[in-house]
Amino acid sequence: MDSACSSESIYNLIPRDLKEPPQPARYISIFKAAVKNDMQKYKAAMKTMGPAKVEVPSPKEFLKKHSKEKTLPPKKKFEWNEPRKPAVPLRTEHPVMGIQSGKNFINTNAADVIMGVAKKPKPVYVDKRTGDKHDLETSGLLPKYINKKDYGVTPKYICMRNEEVRRAQEEYDRYIQENLKKAAMKRLSDEEREAILQARPQQTEDQVVSAAHNKRNHTVSLCGVMTEECPVPTSWVWLCLSLVFTHTHTHTHDKKQETKDL
Repeated sequence: MDSACSSESIYNLIPRDLKEPPQPARYISIFKAAVKNDMQKYKAAMKTMGPAKVEVPSPKEFLKKHSKEKTLPPKKKFEWNEPRKPAVPLRTEHPVMGIQSGKNFINTNAADVIMGVAKKPKPVYVDKRTGDKHDLETSGLLPKYINKKDYGVTPKYICMRNEEVRRAQEEYDRYIQENLKKAAMKRLSDEEREAILQARPQQTEDQVVSAAHNKRNHTVSLCGVMTEECPVPTSWVWLCLSLVFTHTHTHTHDKKQETKDL
């Protein structure tokens, strides 16, 4: 019987006891015994932070009662060195009567007030008529800064900075002047100039005639001024300009007429 038929058998409906597969053997390290021996060997040495052997106290030096309490210094006799106040008078004693002073307190007080310096009122300010009073000294309304000695004086560090900038500018200008002098063309004296001119080759007659001819045939200007460079007469120039203007005006008029007819 094939596997397909066996899976469809009616006997497969009968419940069966499932057998659990056996568990695999647990892993045990081969170094377990060596590690265990090392732990037992050095375990006692690692129990404390101090030395391995500590001196044991003697049985005769046991802890006694009140041995840890602090002892106070010995008592001293109290002695009062300051002078004592006078004793309170008895009830039977009477004060001395009839002692009067000749000082005139009214006149003395009046003289002190008259001769004394008048007390200046403290400067205050208020926001409105029924507002609270505030100290004017710390309000920032008094011109304190302009009354300082160094007001309007340039600070020292700014003067030093300006001086450094001025020196740097002078050094830069000096450097530029030196470079310009080095790169400048050499100025010839009159004797050297005359010697160079005398050494130049003289122009031939043909070169002079050609230069004059080119000068006469220069471009004609429409200004109509009769000069050596413009040999065209003025009347010819004005005649050409009038013909051009007439032709342009006639052509424009014809164009406008054609536009109106359309």
